[in-house]
Amino acid sequence: MSLQEQIHELQKGFLDTAPEQVVNTMQAATQRLAATGIVESSLKAGDKMPAFSLPNALNEPVSSADLLEKGPLVINFYRGAWCPYCNLELKAFQDILPEISNLGAQLVAISPNLPDQSLSSVEKYALAFEVLTDTGNELSRSFGLVFTLDESLRPLYQQFGIDLEAANGDSSFELPIPATYVVDTDGTIALAFVDADYSKRLEPDEVVAGLRELSAVS
Repeated sequence: MSLQEQIHELQKGFLDTAPEQVVNTMQAATQRLAATGIVESSLKAGDKMPAFSLPNALNEPVSSADLLEKGPLVINFYRGAWCPYCNLELKAFQDILPEISNLGAQLVAISPNLPDQSLSSVEKYALAFEVLTDTGNELSRSFGLVFTLDESLRPLYQQFGIDLEAANGDSSFELPIPATYVVDTDGTIALAFVDADYSKRLEPDEVVAGLRELSAVS
């Protein structure tokens, strides 16, 4: 089953059971976010990736320079450990990690979650790639991915048991829209997938295909 099929199945279960008002509120917020033009203003293929050094789940620094010295880089921006769609995506990337590694590439996942939250994800899903903390969404902001959670959604998140302030260590209610990038060794973005709809994700197989294209021209 593809990642998008897994997400669709999970989403269908939610839509079948959630109150209509909740569903309408969430869909309207997604539409408003898309209308801001955030996707259009985000970094695209051909742009240079901003350099970074971020702490991993053990609070150890991981730099883009060190990663790119080893080969191409796959970056997955996700909303947080509280997001079930993101967790499906992280597990799907873990499944194809051997293929990514065989192509000489590195994979990192980045969210605003504090390192202890990231460590929980690493342990729960047996992730063998770096899961990094983007404090204050500074790196996500440089990619053009940051938005402030719609006020209509905040009480719903509380009802769902999602405490963004505790997860991220701040009260900004800022999040990155989910995005996946394949970056060449010179820091040039070769493939970019960005969508304001959090239920839309790039299939990991397409990441592998993008890496193979890079390998073919290098």
